[in-house]
Amino acid sequence: MQIMVNDNHHDVTATTLAALLEELGYDAKARIATAVEGAFVPAGRRAAQPLHEGARVEILAPMQGG
Repeated sequence: MQIMVNDNHHDVTATTLAALLEELGYDAKARIATAVEGAFVPAGRRAAQPLHEGARVEILAPMQGG
């Protein structure tokens, strides 16, 4: 299925946000924030968050500095 991750096209087999993160190589303990269609998805809900064709996903990692 084709989805957008951080404004880049990806062809994936994942059907949930948690499976997508695994497919993209994110460690299960990675400290990241996620959103689907602009709505924040907390870590505990990623396995239940379905994805659909054309979904827009954002994956954000904290940045250090000031």
